[in-house]
Amino acid sequence: MKRYFFLVDNLDKLAAIEHDLEENGLTWPQIHVLSHDDSGVEKRKLHNVEAVLRKDVVLAMQRGALIGLGGFALVLATAHYSGVTQVAGWAPFIFLAIVVLGFFTWEGGLFGIQEPHHDFKRFEQALSSGRHLLMIDANSREQSVLNRVTAHYPELEFSGTGDGAPDWFISLQNKWRHFIEVMP
Repeated sequence: MKRYFFLVDNLDKLAAIEHDLEENGLTWPQIHVLSHDDSGVEKRKLHNVEAVLRKDVVLAMQRGALIGLGGFALVLATAHYSGVTQVAGWAPFIFLAIVVLGFFTWEGGLFGIQEPHHDFKRFEQALSSGRHLLMIDANSREQSVLNRVTAHYPELEFSGTGDGAPDWFISLQNKWRHFIEVMP
């Protein structure tokens, strides 16, 4: 899937666009809104970007985990080559290596929570000035629907593309939503 970014000034118009997209076959998990006006987005029942996904927590944790793996290997290598495992055994050093891995992963997350998501940094100025970002994940079959619907809204400012959520993930979200709706 490919993610299409559009900037718009009006949340009411954004609600109409989201409704039209859903009426034409795109599903709720494919449409996301990023705005600094969270209460306005909530009031209009738009699909807001989750708070944890607004920050670069996941990428920073992955980077921290890679550094942690290096520390993990360093602790075990130091224990092995120093010969101290002959006296104390491996258990304390394996435990220490796991603690080092966890610490660096956690620290990475703390750094990431301070930064906006790397995909959204380019829109920060527009969002700060009161504009709203519409993100639509569409595959090649849905491209014509996306073009047709967005053509009816000249106030939408196309702002680029990026990598969207995988098809299987969107399908899983749709199945989960259907399951929740049919539950008593």
